[in-house]
Amino acid sequence: MVPLSELHRNESVFTWAAPPLKFGIGALDEVGAEVAARQAKSCLILTDPGVRQTGIPDRVLDSIRAAGVKSEIFDAVGVEPTDVSINEAVAYARQQEWDCFVAIGGGSAMDTAKAVNLLTTHPGELLDFVTPPIGAGKAPWLPLKPLIAVPTTAGTGSESTTICVVDLLDLHLKAGVSHPRLRPSLAVVDPRTTVTLPPAVTAASGMDVLSHALESYTCVAFDAKPAPEDPMRRPAFCGSNPISDVWCEMAMSLVGKHLRAAVLNGRDMQARTQMALASTYAGTGFGNAGTHLPHANAYPIAGAVKQYQAADYPEMPMVPHGQAVSATAAEVFRWTYPASPERHLRAATLLSGGQTFTATDGADALPGVLAELMADIQMPRGLHAFGYDESDIDTLVDGTLKQTRQLSVVPRPVDRTALENIFRRSL
Repeated sequence: MVPLSELHRNESVFTWAAPPLKFGIGALDEVGAEVAARQAKSCLILTDPGVRQTGIPDRVLDSIRAAGVKSEIFDAVGVEPTDVSINEAVAYARQQEWDCFVAIGGGSAMDTAKAVNLLTTHPGELLDFVTPPIGAGKAPWLPLKPLIAVPTTAGTGSESTTICVVDLLDLHLKAGVSHPRLRPSLAVVDPRTTVTLPPAVTAASGMDVLSHALESYTCVAFDAKPAPEDPMRRPAFCGSNPISDVWCEMAMSLVGKHLRAAVLNGRDMQARTQMALASTYAGTGFGNAGTHLPHANAYPIAGAVKQYQAADYPEMPMVPHGQAVSATAAEVFRWTYPASPERHLRAATLLSGGQTFTATDGADALPGVLAELMADIQMPRGLHAFGYDESDIDTLVDGTLKQTRQLSVVPRPVDRTALENIFRRSL
């Protein structure tokens, strides 16, 4: 008989990893040398049409070819990638053998490149690897090719993570693939690549940075989770931990000080550089600790969109990820406050840029700071802005309840009633 103490044993170990990093003005021009250093004879660059127009991918292409490596650009990556757009990229990549991949762009390009790397080295289709209950949740069992990630937004953090997010069109839902083998081999972060981002994209990307850091900082502690049956199969999201906490605190402080300036004057290189750092910090934090309810809510918010078109984004119905994650954030953190009041108050203090919050301010402190920041950078206010109303709440709740990866690290028990209240208060 198994002792009672073993049945209820808590986790006592956390895992933490991040890719090697090259950061700074000029880092972009070293991509070719990095590809050559991996003994690659061929390299496929993946990007989207908008990023291609900036000239950044072609600059990298020239760098790779100058290093003696055969290279091409695939520039049809979907903005907010879908299963259809990913399958198109995979079909293109499968036409020949590639020794290395380079992703240039926001999360869309990097997540697409992760999927291409996975599906050109493994048999099967995307849903075989998507997290249950939506997909089969298979783990990669073969080596993947080197993947160099070059973010052109200060937001996604995908250059640091094991996660690929995809919009499943037929299901009207976003879902993810997550495994350590998907983590890029190298992150190359050059703040110059973010200068051309328009204000609304800068704002949404910055809110994604903030959400990554804030959710990771407030998620369930690693040692308050059940121990895994197999220690070699710990989930990618291990919960808040002492190492991720450090990165998340620094990211929140930088966002509070510099996001407004980056949105209001895109050529402010100090603000752009500090936001690029914040994105990197937050990526290394949440890539291990995990995100929770704002991200879980964001997937159905984005997946069930009807007609909403975001300013500064391509003309198509979509809710940009940074807008989707911030839409319910204030109400989520009002609800999670009792799980760790000191962390919520500390986060509010870091984001405020100097104001100190105490228990007297209570559950309203962090939502108040978030609301003020979002107003200053002109983020959409409420789910009504995206076309949602009371009749959509069941659909949004159903979608959130399928996000098992995020729900596993929510800091207090979540049920349908709690989600209905959060969505309703966020309308």
